[in-house]
Amino acid sequence: MAFQKAVKGTALIGGGAIATVFGLSQFSQYRNKHGALVQVQAAEGAPVRKDHLPTREQQILALQTSGEFDVLVIGGGATGCGCALDAATRGLKTALLERDDFSSGTSSRSTKLIHGGVRYLQKAIMNLDFEQYRMVKEALEERAHLLQSAPHLSAPLPIMLPIYKWWQLPYYWVGIKLYDLVAGSQCLKSSYVLTKSRALELFPMLRRDKLVGAIVYYDGQHNDARMNLAIALTAARYGATTANYAEVRHLLKSTDTASGQPRVCGVRCRDVITGKEFDVRAKCVINATGPFTDSVRKMDDQEVPNICQPSAGVHIVMPGYYSPDNMGLLDPATSDGRVIFFLPWEKMTIAGTTDSPTDVTSHPIPTEEDINFILSEVRNYLGADVEVRRGDVLAAWSGIRPLVTNPDSKDTQSISRNHVVTVSDSGLITIAGGKWTTYRAMARDTIDTAIREHSLKAGSCVTMGLQLEGAQDWSPTLYIRLVQDYGLESEVAQHLASTYGDKAFEVAKIAQVTGKRWPIVGKRLVSEFPYIEAEVVYGVKEYARTAVDIISRRTRLAFLNVQAAHEALPRIVDIMGKELNWCEQKKKEELETAKTFLYYEMGYKVKTDQLTDRSEISLVPSDIERYKKRFRMFDKDKKGFITTLDVQRVLESISVQMDENTLHEILNEVDLNKNGQVELNEFLQLMSAIQKGRVSGSRLAVLMKSAEENLRRRQAIPVDRSGGGL
Repeated sequence: MAFQKAVKGTALIGGGAIATVFGLSQFSQYRNKHGALVQVQAAEGAPVRKDHLPTREQQILALQTSGEFDVLVIGGGATGCGCALDAATRGLKTALLERDDFSSGTSSRSTKLIHGGVRYLQKAIMNLDFEQYRMVKEALEERAHLLQSAPHLSAPLPIMLPIYKWWQLPYYWVGIKLYDLVAGSQCLKSSYVLTKSRALELFPMLRRDKLVGAIVYYDGQHNDARMNLAIALTAARYGATTANYAEVRHLLKSTDTASGQPRVCGVRCRDVITGKEFDVRAKCVINATGPFTDSVRKMDDQEVPNICQPSAGVHIVMPGYYSPDNMGLLDPATSDGRVIFFLPWEKMTIAGTTDSPTDVTSHPIPTEEDINFILSEVRNYLGADVEVRRGDVLAAWSGIRPLVTNPDSKDTQSISRNHVVTVSDSGLITIAGGKWTTYRAMARDTIDTAIREHSLKAGSCVTMGLQLEGAQDWSPTLYIRLVQDYGLESEVAQHLASTYGDKAFEVAKIAQVTGKRWPIVGKRLVSEFPYIEAEVVYGVKEYARTAVDIISRRTRLAFLNVQAAHEALPRIVDIMGKELNWCEQKKKEELETAKTFLYYEMGYKVKTDQLTDRSEISLVPSDIERYKKRFRMFDKDKKGFITTLDVQRVLESISVQMDENTLHEILNEVDLNKNGQVELNEFLQLMSAIQKGRVSGSRLAVLMKSAEENLRRRQAIPVDRSGGGL
C-alpha cells in the first residue's frame, strides 16, 4: 500500500506540476527577457551614484532643511531600505526614518537563506494554487538578483535532504527537480541524488541508521544584517536621506482642497540621539515597519483592524564542527510539522527555526523551550557518536515574522502568503508580509503604488541588476590584495572582503599596526574571530551609534558567540567613545545596555540559566571526592571558596602567567551569587552541568584540570618507589 501510494502520489504530483510549469514557459521566457532589459536600464538610467557617503549628522540636517520630500519611508528593515533605494533610483526625492538601527528587527534575525521556498512549491502543486506558484517563481527570480547584486555578501549553498524511507526518494526527487524547473535559467545548480555512502562522505556527522540516500539542491545564503545595511548605504549614495535612530512620533495631516478629506502629509520625528523633535513633510508616506505595521496604521486611524499576526522564529548557533563547511541540511517534517534548517554560517552552524504565536516587541527573547526543541530535532538527524550538548549553544535569538491578512480580501481570516500593499483613505501606503528574498519586488510594487496614488513623476523600476554597496569592484580574489598590500592575516582579509566588498580597502587603511612581524596591521577584537578594531571605527562611518550596533549588525559577533561579544564590549565602547566623544558616564551606559542586550536577546540568560543556584548536583560519590580534591588544591587556606588570588598563586607555581582581569572574567562565569569568589558548591554545580552537557567550554574547569595535571607531574617521586635512586 505504501508503495502504491508513493508511486501514485509521485506520478500525480509530477505530472500535474510539469504540465503547469510547461504551460507557463512562455510567461517565464518573457520575464527573463524583461529582466535582462531592466538590467540595462539600471545601468543606463539610474541617477549618479555618490562617492561620498553623507554623515548621519548631515542626513539629520537634510531632513530638517530639505523641504517637502516626494516619498518618506518609515522603517529601516530590508523592505523599507529597498523602498528608499527604489524611489531614489527613480529620481524621487526620498527620505527614510528608522527609530532604532537599520536591520535591528526581523531583517537581522532570519535563517540567512535566500530562497524560493521548497515547501511553498509543494503546497502550490498539492493544492493547485497558482498564486503560491507565482510567489515561488518570483522568489526564485529575486534569489538570482540578490546573489548578483551583492556577491560579496551572498553565495549559493548546497542543502542536503537525507532520506530514511526508500519510497520518499522518488517523491522528494520529483519535488526538488520541479524546484529547479521553476527556476529555469536562473537555477543556481542542478539538484542531484546521493547514495548512502556518498551522503555520509559529504556529511559525516549524519545519522547512518536506516539512511537510504540523500538529495542535494541549491539555494542562496547571505549575511542578512550586512545585506540590509548595504541596501541602506546604496540608497544614501543615490541621494536618499536616510537616518537611523529617528523615531516617528505621529503622522502629520492636512485637508485636501479638492475633496475636503484629511491626507497624510508627513511625520513628526524625534532624533533619538539628541532628543530634538522636528517635522518632515512628504507627498507620500510609506509604512514599512514589519511587525509594527499596525502601530503605524493606528497612527493614521485608531479604528483600523489589525492585519499583522506575529510569529516568533528562534534560531541557535553551535560550533562549526556540527556541520560541514559548505553543506546545509533540511529536515522537511519535524515533530510539529515545521521545516528545520541546519546550516553552516560564518564558520559556525546555525539551526532553526521555530514558529509560534508571539506579541509584537522590540526586544524578542529566545526561550529555553524553543532552544531545546531545535536541539531535539538536530539530534534526530545526527549520528549517535555526535553528542548534541545544550552547552554548545553559543548564541540564540528570536525574530518576529510579520505574517499578515489582506485587509482588502473578502476572507480577512486567511493569512496572505505573499506581500500586501494597501492604501488608506488618507493616503498612507502600507507594505506588509512577504519575505527577505523578495524585498526588491516588494519595494517595486510599493513605489509603483505610491507613484500611481500620489501622482508622482517618475519612471519605472531600475533596481533589477543594480549593484549594492561594496559589489562594484569586488572579486573572489580581492582578499589576496588585502594581504599583499596591507599585511593582514589571510582569515581577516577574507572576512573583510566578504563583509565590505570593495570597501574593504577603506577598513584596511585605518587598521592599526600590531607591532608584530605578522600580521602587520589588524588588531583583533577577540582572538577566535576575524573582527578587527578598525571595523568599529568604520562602523561609526556606517551610521553605527551604539555598541549593540557594532556587536550585532556591523559585525555579527553577538549572533555567533555571546561570550566573545561580552568580552569584546569594553574595547568596542572605548573605540566608539573616542569616535563619538562619549563621556565616561555615557560609556558606562552603553556598556550596560549592550550587556543587557546580550543577556536577554542573544541567549546569554538562557545559557547562564544552565548553571544557577537551583542546579542539582548529580555526581556519583567518587566524582564528588575527585572534584573536591581538585578544588582544595586551589583553596590552600581551606576557606571554602577560591578567588583570583588563589588561582593566580597555583598558576605561578606551574609557571603560567595570566593577567588579573582575565582571571576575574573566568571566575565570574561560575560565580553565581556574584560575590567575587567561587564556593565549593558552585564548582560542583559547574562540574555536574558539564557532565550533563548543559555547559561546555568552561575556562575555569579546563584551567583547574590542567593545573592539577601539571602539579601531579611536578611532584617528587618518593625514594622507595624510585628504586633507591639507582
